[in-house]
Amino acid sequence: SLRGSWRLRSGNGSVSLRAEVPGCVHTALLRRGLIQDPYYRFNDVMYRWISLDNWTYSRTFKTPLDIRKWQKVNLVFEGVDTVAQILLNNVTLGRTDNMFNRYSFDITSVLQEVNFVEVRFLSAVSYAAEQSRCHKAHGIPPACPPPVQKGECHVNFIRKEQCSFSWDWGPSFPTQGIWKDVKIEAYNHYHLIYFSLSPFFVKSSQQWCLEIESVFDVVSSKPVAGLVTVNIPKLQTQQTFSVKLQPGEGSIVLIVNINKSSAVEAWWPNGHGKQTGYNMTTTFIMEAGCQIEKLSKVYFRTVELVQEPIPGSPGLSFYFRINGRPIFIKGSNWIPADSFQDRVTYDTLRLLLKSAADANMNALRVWGGGVYEQDEFYDICDEIGIMIWQDFMFACALYPTDQNYLESVRAEVSHQVRRLKSHPSIILWSGNNENEAAIASNWFSIPSSDIGVYIKDYVTLYVKNIREIVLSEDKSRPFVASSPTNGLQSVKEGWLSQDPYDTHYGDTHFYDYNNDCWNWTMYPKTRFASEYGFQSWPSFSTIEKVSSPEDWSYTSNFSLHRQHHEDGNIQMLQEIGRHFKLPQSTDPVKKFKDVIYLTQVMQAQCVKTETEFYRFSQSEIIKGEGHTMGALYWQLNDIWQAPSWASLEYGGKWKLLHYFAQNFFAPLLPVAYEDKGMLHIYGVSDLHVDHKLTLRVVVHAWGSLEPVCSLAKEGVTVKAQSAVPIYKEYISDLLERCRNCTRKSCVITFCLVGEDGLQSPTNHYFLSSLKDAVGLEKTQLSALVSQQDDVYIFVLQTTAIAPFVSLDVGSIKGRFSDNGFLMTEKKKVVVFYPWEPTSVEELERSLTLTSLLDVV
Repeated sequence: SLRGSWRLRSGNGSVSLRAEVPGCVHTALLRRGLIQDPYYRFNDVMYRWISLDNWTYSRTFKTPLDIRKWQKVNLVFEGVDTVAQILLNNVTLGRTDNMFNRYSFDITSVLQEVNFVEVRFLSAVSYAAEQSRCHKAHGIPPACPPPVQKGECHVNFIRKEQCSFSWDWGPSFPTQGIWKDVKIEAYNHYHLIYFSLSPFFVKSSQQWCLEIESVFDVVSSKPVAGLVTVNIPKLQTQQTFSVKLQPGEGSIVLIVNINKSSAVEAWWPNGHGKQTGYNMTTTFIMEAGCQIEKLSKVYFRTVELVQEPIPGSPGLSFYFRINGRPIFIKGSNWIPADSFQDRVTYDTLRLLLKSAADANMNALRVWGGGVYEQDEFYDICDEIGIMIWQDFMFACALYPTDQNYLESVRAEVSHQVRRLKSHPSIILWSGNNENEAAIASNWFSIPSSDIGVYIKDYVTLYVKNIREIVLSEDKSRPFVASSPTNGLQSVKEGWLSQDPYDTHYGDTHFYDYNNDCWNWTMYPKTRFASEYGFQSWPSFSTIEKVSSPEDWSYTSNFSLHRQHHEDGNIQMLQEIGRHFKLPQSTDPVKKFKDVIYLTQVMQAQCVKTETEFYRFSQSEIIKGEGHTMGALYWQLNDIWQAPSWASLEYGGKWKLLHYFAQNFFAPLLPVAYEDKGMLHIYGVSDLHVDHKLTLRVVVHAWGSLEPVCSLAKEGVTVKAQSAVPIYKEYISDLLERCRNCTRKSCVITFCLVGEDGLQSPTNHYFLSSLKDAVGLEKTQLSALVSQQDDVYIFVLQTTAIAPFVSLDVGSIKGRFSDNGFLMTEKKKVVVFYPWEPTSVEELERSLTLTSLLDVV
């Protein structure tokens, strides 16, 4: 391996330093103290010069003595970001132009005892501009991002992380660097390049089988023969095959039948069963060359994307069946965890993915404007049961289709599919993000006389190239060309439907910041909601790390600079203003903190309303719409410290939305909505069996901790994996029943309770805006903190009903068991799970307790 210390120098040699590989120029400069934190204040703009320069990485390495005896020696780059010329001993080996590709150069004839390797980068920004200039045929929009994003232009002309030129939640840091491993490979006779596993369940014989594909480079001029033995001890399965490898690069496919007398435990998504994997050893013993032993983990699961007619509804369904069972998809969308990929460690990924699973998610969509994630990302998803909807890296743009570009993309797709297809977590390949919609809705104002050229380009890229490769490389999972799409209906319309947002087909993306988000009727009753959401600000402790005191106001230059979505800060205030009183404090920092808190409350409440709507729509068709089988909100994580749609802040801290998600994605949940004066409560369940439960409905007056009235409805059947109506009552009747109540003076809470401790979270329904609530009193909140084993117990007390009680321990890393809740009892116990060592004293010192009435 050539990991470790390299030399790095700027274009004119004026800056020269030591740099780590894997790494990039920005992090190298930061490590050596030559720049400040790139995320600090306005540094994204101040440090633009870094990505406009052309940097060179170089190092020397000694050839291990025995290298002479190898027939072939390769220099392999697992990832180069992005445009570079590679030289060894002043001989040009080749060029790179695709961040998502693996590059292997034959250096057998160039190798010396001491070698000098150079990677000469070209600025991604100037390369993209040049490519665009050279593309004479027709323009490829968009040319530049909106000014509010402070980004670079023509990102669609370079095969690089698309959001690295800026996005509406992230900065522009067009990095240069060797972002993945670099190594020397030496071998005789043959070498294994890719090794992948695909399980299939053969219905006719009721038996699992395993397709094993091995891609080899065979150096010798004659075929190499030998034996391959596959052994899965736990499944009493062992098979030996005789194989013959032809000269050059080629693949062999072996089919292993799993012993029928072994009970195979399937891999299930989080919340639906275990993630059982089996250890497997594959041994290649060839007549020439060395023996190769490959250890792998094999998982068994099937996936189908079901698109079938639904009785009483035009269009087609759109849902996933895992191991034959329909699964409601609950989760979010994943973006790159950092602008600088070398900072994304295993621990970073583990923390974010574990937080998704802890919030009852079973799926994430790896969005097409970022990167194909590192192997560890998918390994963790395999282990904890997070299904992955995997986009190819094309987003919100049109793309060129000249020969060079297509060849690069074909190599990228083939490499990524081979690298990733063994992961049971990946359940779908998707060609791009929103590019079908971009053409259908004509985002780029293309004259109708020219649109045909762009449609042809679209089909060429996503269908004739990407889809063709995916289907030949991987027959074990479905493919869609875009998101949102109408699925089979889009295919029928020549891969570009008139309206990809049609609720009767495929998936939808939905955003609306101008209407009341508490009103469920504004949301599309879609088959599958793959993007939707609302912005909020990250907590003060997160912002504080990258700002100075003059920045701590909602209207500061800094607050405007960090907001990359047009009018985003204003939209948040408008959403808040519909239901809450806006902060009026004369202390500017207090006012800033109050606004931050309210944006998080507003975001949590909005996404809760929308997600609950999608969940309760799963079993019904109303006016031809419904059977919603997926809710992936935008977005899970953050790339830096800024306002965004995320539920996890940069660094992993949970926003209130993430705590709400833990509840609105709970396996068992009662959901309320109001229609024409009638309160409806549905029982939503992801459990595999029906349950007879008791629904408890409690009405509280805002002014008292004693309930005004309560009702227990027993023998309520909540059906397995469905959403059924379990209660309805006119609100006027309910208020009359609870004598002293009006819409403004009372609130409804409800939960489902069963035998054996089975219980849903307690949900709430507001009968009016909280700014109109009558009887709400400012409360005295207090907390007693103690340690119990490796967690901390917070015993909270209140003197009055407190809406949206938030516990914040600043920058102490960890999460609470519950947060942002409606406190209707004198006492509540909350657990804090630390992610790093802390103490009772430290927690007490850092704790801030806030509820709605603390905002003045």
